[in-house]
Amino acid sequence: MEHSYDFDLAVIGSGPGGQKAAIMAAKLGHKVCVIDSQRMVGGVCVNTGTIPSKTLREAVLYLTGMQLRDIYGASYRVKDEITISDLLSRLQHVVGRETEVIRAQLIRNHIELLPGMASFLDPHTLAVESDSTFEHRTLTAEKVVIATGTTPARPKHIKFDGVRILDSDQILALDKVPDSMVVVGAGVIGVEYASIFAALGTRVTLVEKRPQMLDFCDPEIVESLKFHLRDHAMSFRFGEEVASVESSGRGTITTLGSGKKIAAEVVMYSAGRQGNTAQLNLDLAGLTADARGRLVVDSNYRTAMEHIYAVGDVIGFPALAATSMDQGRLAASHAFGEPANELHGLQPIGIYTIPEISYCGKTEAELTGESVPFEVGISRYRELARGQIIGDSYGMLKLIVHSENRSILGVHVFGTNATELVHIGQAIMGCGGTVDYLVDTVLNYPTLSEAYKVAALDVANKLRAVARFTNEMIISEPSTL
Repeated sequence: MEHSYDFDLAVIGSGPGGQKAAIMAAKLGHKVCVIDSQRMVGGVCVNTGTIPSKTLREAVLYLTGMQLRDIYGASYRVKDEITISDLLSRLQHVVGRETEVIRAQLIRNHIELLPGMASFLDPHTLAVESDSTFEHRTLTAEKVVIATGTTPARPKHIKFDGVRILDSDQILALDKVPDSMVVVGAGVIGVEYASIFAALGTRVTLVEKRPQMLDFCDPEIVESLKFHLRDHAMSFRFGEEVASVESSGRGTITTLGSGKKIAAEVVMYSAGRQGNTAQLNLDLAGLTADARGRLVVDSNYRTAMEHIYAVGDVIGFPALAATSMDQGRLAASHAFGEPANELHGLQPIGIYTIPEISYCGKTEAELTGESVPFEVGISRYRELARGQIIGDSYGMLKLIVHSENRSILGVHVFGTNATELVHIGQAIMGCGGTVDYLVDTVLNYPTLSEAYKVAALDVANKLRAVARFTNEMIISEPSTL
């Protein structure tokens, strides 16, 4: 039975995943609409998440002069008294420009942007409640992509007030840089904000119920970050749960399950994210979300309903803007029968702490558990001319290489431009290159990219030593003939 729909594809949410799904479908010649609140064009990524936090980070790095203190002295600062308005002026400019860019991209691709909140009436029909008026619109779509993102998870026993006790979306609403702060949750968002405020001079205490932070990263890299953060007077409380938080006009008291009490000006909760699906009426579409509001999808990002897809943070890990973008492209391609590939094992992870962490591929622990023979090469920024020039004495790059076929199995970077540098290793891995490419190639001098050459030579020397010793053992063995 043939159906006539208003749109070939309706995308709910205009974040990175929704944008790319819509644009991909439009490029394939389909009629597309994107539904999102007028106040949230660009999604959480542009308005409260990725772009604001990374812009804030850049403002902090510049205004504190932190990266140049090894050169000009520990007291070096671009500005002595840094205010919230100093930080937010740059943020507002960037967010405004990003929103304009997204609107222009949608218009250029003839994608209709519908302001409002969407909910299902049936698997192919959506109701759109307008932001600015009391108007309601109903539309039908052959295919649907859900890209609604997430909101901060809020424990019921914590009384958020948006002033002293905040979630990670509210932290940008502070009226001053706090002297002290408790950050609850040592995931990516919590550690990023903790490091940013520590760089501003805030005394930060990071509380995490797990025994370690960023446990999916290389332990050596995480230890380097912890050492650096301790140097900025940050305290860690691992294996601790928060029992209660009390606030007053003067500050807060955080009581831990062990009985410890921490006094601080503000508390920021970053205890996970909740899928933003409560308002969608998923049951009318034949779908259900898990306890955290997330949707389950198959390898093509299709939900239990074959014409409805879901991408981005709403489907869970890795919940990064970069991976969400690719998921949107892949979902739209699959929906309309366009061949598309995904490099599952080579998705880079970037964590914008101060300093940055980024990696691609396997960790030492994963390879050891899989009984894969490997060797490790290390390069430290302090040994590079570029590292001295920019004042980064702590950065490092680690290469993990297969001991037998010399393929690169993992790249782990800590320090300035880590999230940029990782892509060199990612490209070589994706093309099936070996460590010998890095040994033989010429890299610009002086650059941080030289770290690859230094680490590759370190690996090659170790592998050569093992091969030489093995050959000597074979020669020295008595003949069995």
